[in-house]
Amino acid sequence: MTMIRLAAAVAGITIAVASAAWAQQPQTVRVRRQIEKVDGDTLAVKARDGSTVLVKLANDARVTATVKAQLSDIKQGSFIGVTAMPQPDGSQKATGLHIFMDSQRGVVADRHFPWDREPGSTMTNANVESTVASVDGQTIMVKYKDGEKKVIVPPSTPVVSFTPGSKADLKTGAQIFIVAGQKQADGSITAPAITVGRDGAAPPM
Repeated sequence: MTMIRLAAAVAGITIAVASAAWAQQPQTVRVRRQIEKVDGDTLAVKARDGSTVLVKLANDARVTATVKAQLSDIKQGSFIGVTAMPQPDGSQKATGLHIFMDSQRGVVADRHFPWDREPGSTMTNANVESTVASVDGQTIMVKYKDGEKKVIVPPSTPVVSFTPGSKADLKTGAQIFIVAGQKQADGSITAPAITVGRDGAAPPM
């Protein structure tokens, strides 16, 4: 075999192995559900179609809790996440706000991107530049690495703060959010990290 044919054969094998490895990677999914049952590190949650899905916590799963907050807790310099619907004038109408912990600043990327809470929704992780009262509620100007957005916050918008959580927060009836669950071949989902609502403060993202 010539060197050219050998190199081509090696390249083909490498691509085939890489493709097989990629195909075996678990599908990444977002999960928004209510806990029905807790059995050690396994949670039974109800899917949208009424079926039960098992969520298995990874060995080193990070648990973060959301607690109720007020719009007045958001001040200039706060690092927040905005779940919103884009408006015709380019502004964002918030459907949920979450206030990041100081320890998450610089870890969570500040950016604006498509989201799947509702069809056409967006997520903006950004620093608050200013807040003012408006006819529609509150107007917040936020700035992220590649731009800025005007956010209209209706009075009914849920607001929560992130706080360190623990497995003790994972109780029957609690609402959870998993941003990067790994769907397994048996239909279960492995959670490397999970956010859980504490005292009824459901994650609004």
